[in-house]
Amino acid sequence: MGRLVKEFPDGSFLEYDRGKIDSWCVYMTNPDGVRRPPLDRDYFNELKALADEYGAERVYRDFVDIYDSTTRDIDENVLKHITQMAKTYGDPLEVDKLFTTFYMAMTSEENYPNTKLGRKIKRLAAYEILFGGRDVDNAVVFMKRMGWKEIDALCCERGF
Repeated sequence: MGRLVKEFPDGSFLEYDRGKIDSWCVYMTNPDGVRRPPLDRDYFNELKALADEYGAERVYRDFVDIYDSTTRDIDENVLKHITQMAKTYGDPLEVDKLFTTFYMAMTSEENYPNTKLGRKIKRLAAYEILFGGRDVDNAVVFMKRMGWKEIDALCCERGF
């Protein structure tokens, strides 16, 4: 069992546990007890679907709100804020799970050994999906062959 971060009313929960590189791998355990790490393409697809329903500007604004609150440590106040924010959407439980997953994934990025970019990687992918016309599969891999300075320059061009 890993480090529990958040339990949800349906019995599912998110936690950190050992992954291939470190102890910051995010795992979701569903109400049936099935545990797996959420995949980038899955939660970015959910983000895109949410933006299709509620508008890219609104969803991105909420994403950036979480992004701006992300540090190397999980903050209980941010987790509570995400739950409150999720209540403004039609399926608050699923949005809470989605935004909490992003929060945890961005915290993981901040804790990645010797990171130069941290959570910026997630924000750049979200921006490209919501405003740059990239499909999800492309957005989650297009940076893989780039150096950190090139990725950072793309972020700076987009204002972050």
